[in-house]
Amino acid sequence: MKNLVLALSIILLFVSCKEKTTTETDRISKTSTPMSEIKTTTLKYKTLEVNGINIAYREAGNVNNPTIVLLHGFPASSYQYRKVLAQLSNEFHLIAPDYPGFGNSDFPDAETFTYTFDNIAVTIDSFLEQKGINSYAIMIQDYGAPIGFRLATAHPERITAIINQNGNAYEEGLGDAWAGIKALWKNRTKETEDALLSAFSLEGLKWQYTHGVRDIETVDPDSYNLDFLRLSRPNAHAVNLDLFYDYQNNVKLYPKWQDYLRDNQPPLLIVWGKNDAFFPESGAEAFKKDVKDIDYNIYDTGHFALEEEGEAIIESIRNFMRNQNK
Repeated sequence: MKNLVLALSIILLFVSCKEKTTTETDRISKTSTPMSEIKTTTLKYKTLEVNGINIAYREAGNVNNPTIVLLHGFPASSYQYRKVLAQLSNEFHLIAPDYPGFGNSDFPDAETFTYTFDNIAVTIDSFLEQKGINSYAIMIQDYGAPIGFRLATAHPERITAIINQNGNAYEEGLGDAWAGIKALWKNRTKETEDALLSAFSLEGLKWQYTHGVRDIETVDPDSYNLDFLRLSRPNAHAVNLDLFYDYQNNVKLYPKWQDYLRDNQPPLLIVWGKNDAFFPESGAEAFKKDVKDIDYNIYDTGHFALEEEGEAIIESIRNFMRNQNK
């Protein structure tokens, strides 16, 4: 009798465990991304000397997988892509460099390195060539757009796709927040420079990250605090004013970049924060003039959309990139 009771107990336990396992499997199968696919691979922090400048970069994922080059904006660094690196490295090879003077890269003085978008793009191009990366998608945001489009127009055959998170290429995409910088373009004086210095303050940097978000608690305060520390270094204000002034040369190149889009029709994913004071939704809409097929996604958030809408944006990137590599 005892043996019979024991046998029944074992059978009931087995059935119970099987039911729990089946329920858990069903739950996982209903998610848009299987749990087994969200495991991360090791993120590494590296440096590579490029033309005498140490370029810091974050790299994750298998180099045999499709590569995405993550190009950061102002006043940020590769840190802005920490969620992308953590969540997509199981499926893609990800590499996120810090530009000269940004993040953990060297900060050469203006006599050693002329801070223009042309020079930064040449440096990043050389960095990718030294890494042996000659086929890649680009993810662009803010300053990442003028750098990414320089790469694309120099090597259209290398660009497999463009992931665009508030990266502008049209004059109608320049929002009201450009008023002070446009005044600098018109007449660079101490007065027009001083009018922009608040952008480098802690409050000014925090505003760039939090303006237009629905929930300020979704924004990592380390982002603007790290940026503030870097912008507090000697000569950092002067260097960044040089880049503000040089941005007008990006606007002059917009027609060239639009020609590239029309002629090459690169696969394009738009993941845009519509409340961006610098690059409002009109900048995203403008791409429809030149690219016939766009995966178009607009989010109710601000300039650094990954802060508040990271999960949704990363899922969009995953699905978009999977479609490119079927």
